[in-house]
Amino acid sequence: MSVITRRTMLVGIAASPLLLHAAWAQPTNLKISHQFPGGSVAEGDFRDRLCRMFAAETERRTKGRVKFSIYPRSTLMKSDAQIPALAKGALDISLVPLSYAGADLPEVNIGLMPGLVTSYEQGYAWKNEEIGKEFNRMLADKGLIMLSWIWQAGGMASRGKPIVDPEDAAGLKVRGGSPEMDMILKEAGATVVSMPSNDIKSAMEKGQLDAAMTSSSSLISFRLDEVSKSVTTARGGTYWFMLEPLLMSRAAFERLPKDQQAVLLSVGADLEAFARKSAQQDDAAVAALFQGAGGRTVDLSQDSLRKWQELARATAWRDYGERNANCAKLLALAEKTIV
Repeated sequence: MSVITRRTMLVGIAASPLLLHAAWAQPTNLKISHQFPGGSVAEGDFRDRLCRMFAAETERRTKGRVKFSIYPRSTLMKSDAQIPALAKGALDISLVPLSYAGADLPEVNIGLMPGLVTSYEQGYAWKNEEIGKEFNRMLADKGLIMLSWIWQAGGMASRGKPIVDPEDAAGLKVRGGSPEMDMILKEAGATVVSMPSNDIKSAMEKGQLDAAMTSSSSLISFRLDEVSKSVTTARGGTYWFMLEPLLMSRAAFERLPKDQQAVLLSVGADLEAFARKSAQQDDAAVAALFQGAGGRTVDLSQDSLRKWQELARATAWRDYGERNANCAKLLALAEKTIV
C-alpha cells in the first residue's frame, strides 16, 4: 500500500466521528399538511394557527433539531389523501377530520358519530377515559399517533330555511361529513352529497348542495355566509361534534429519538386548551357572521337535539356497532361517557 493511500485512509478514519456527528446534528424536517386557509401564528383559521404554534414551540424546545414545513389549503396533497399517507409513512403530520378515512378505517367514524358527543366537556374527557386509551391503541395499530385531541362543534348552513329538526332536511341535498351523519340524513329524507369541507362553498354556489353540516370554524373560514341564507349554530348544544386531531405518522414518530418524541407529545397536549377555546369562540362568532350578512341564525333546542340523537341511536350507532369488534367495543366505551 502506498504512503498516500495509507495516509488517506488514516485521515478518513480520524474524520469519520466528525462526519457522523455532523450527520446526527442535521435537523429533522417534518411536513405538516392540512386543508384550511393559511395564515400566521397570530391570525387566521385556528387550525392553521395551531399547526404553526406547534411547529414553532417544538423547534424551540428541541433547540432547532426538529423543523417543519407547513402546507395549508391542501397544497401538498388532497384532503382525502392525508390519513392514508400518514398511515403509510408518506406524510409526517396532518390536522385532519378522522372521518375522512371512515371508508377504509370504519373505527375512526366514532369521532363524528351524531349525538354521541354533545359537549366539549364530554369530548375532551375521552382522552383520559377507557374510550380514549382504546382509541389511541387502535390508531397506533393503523399507523397513526394522536398529538393533539381537537374537538369541534358544528352547525348547518342552508341556502333556504334553517335545518333544525330532522324533518327539515327532507327533500334537500345535504353534506353530512361522515357515513354515520349521512345515514341519519338519509333517514330524515335528505339526499346525501359527500365532499371535503373545502369544496362546500363551490358546490352550494353551483346548486349541487342545498345545505351542509360542518364545523363552526369551517363555516367561517370557507365563507359559507356568502352562499347561505340561514345557519343552525352549535351555541346551545349540537349533535355534530367532530374529532379533528393533529395526527402524526407512527413511522415518522418512531424514527425520532425518545426525547424528541416526548417533546412532540407534550407540545401537542399543551395546545389542546387553545384548540378548545378557539373552537368555542368560533361557535359564537359564526352567528354574528351570518347575521352580519343578513342571514337567519337559529340554535337547537333540547327537544330538537333529542330528536337527532334518538334518530342516530336507532340508525348510525347500531350500524357502527355491527361493523366489527373494534367498532362495537369503542361504541360501548363511548356510551359510558354520556351524562
